Amino acid sequence: MTVHWCGTGLSTIPGLRRLIESGTPVTVWNRTVAKAQKAVGDLTQDIRPFDMASLAAAVTKGDVIVSMLPADHHVPLAELALEKGADFVSSSYISPEMRALDARAKQADLRLVNEVGLDPGLDHLMAHWLVADYKASKAFDKGNALSFLSYCGGVPKQANAFRYKFSWAPVGVLKALRSPSRSIRHYTELEVAHPWEALTRYDAPLPTPESFEVYPNRDSLPFMADYGFGPDWKVKDFVRGTLRLNGWAEAWADIFKVAPQASDDRLAEIADRLLAENAYEEGEADRVVLCVDLKAEHEGTPVYHKTWVMDAWGDARGSAMARLVSTPVSWAVESVLNREVPAGVSAAPSDPRLVNRWLDGVHTLAQHLLVVDHLA
Repeated sequence: MTVHWCGTGLSTIPGLRRLIESGTPVTVWNRTVAKAQKAVGDLTQDIRPFDMASLAAAVTKGDVIVSMLPADHHVPLAELALEKGADFVSSSYISPEMRALDARAKQADLRLVNEVGLDPGLDHLMAHWLVADYKASKAFDKGNALSFLSYCGGVPKQANAFRYKFSWAPVGVLKALRSPSRSIRHYTELEVAHPWEALTRYDAPLPTPESFEVYPNRDSLPFMADYGFGPDWKVKDFVRGTLRLNGWAEAWADIFKVAPQASDDRLAEIADRLLAENAYEEGEADRVVLCVDLKAEHEGTPVYHKTWVMDAWGDARGSAMARLVSTPVSWAVESVLNREVPAGVSAAPSDPRLVNRWLDGVHTLAQHLLVVDHLA
């Protein structure tokens, strides 16, 4: 058995190093071998230039393919895993094309595990924990009005005028500004074309309370079923979204005017300029804040209200974002090898044993992690 870890970008290294250090047989694949050698060359010499043909020749039955490459590689690599009798892991969202592989994976007793990074990933674990905790509580009642909020964001530890900093050219961040979102706000489905059209404030229950600008992203609605919400539950609010420092919308106002209509070439020009003006310095600390909140109300009075709140920042170990994205991926690889994950296409686990084990592990990754009970 070999884990074929594909991609050694900035957000991948801590999890990869953890697997190698644990003694798991790992072959590292990267387009640029020198970059991979710089990242893990002190731990392994099994580093190879990535291309599909070479990988296909190396993968055998019982192996695991990990894709930390751009999203367009995930489905071809998952299909390769199915052809070879191997399992597959990525941190990215499940695309329709990935979901279409579910029946084949189940028939072959193979696992195609996705959404096991930070967001998506750790946010799912917190949501599963909260829903299970609520269902087991005396407050549980299908007639309660439920409000679910999940906000995650990477922000500078030391705020700058632009209220954001970049580790690489932010074309993806700019393209996300074109993306519509769907959520539920006050019992009503809310669809917006651009994030800034649904900007609100969120007061995070950190040790020192702090407010952020937040907005919904993607389509939140399918996650109600994923998180175990009953089809007959009364849902007042349901939002999965992004968290930014206060002042972000004002600082980005000129970008908002240009991004929706800009060509890809124009976006690339803007991205290069933003990176030049707002890049993290070498060794500068980043910060990641994640809050997942579930509140139940009976006739307007809260009867259940808990929030998972996490605050992490870069330190001597390196970037907070990197360890929070890639370490859970390494946990997923181990869970796949131990057959703790069911066959088929799946996201971050809902099994209480894995949820609790992985969340316990986050304590070693984040400087602050706590469940806040607002009614205690």
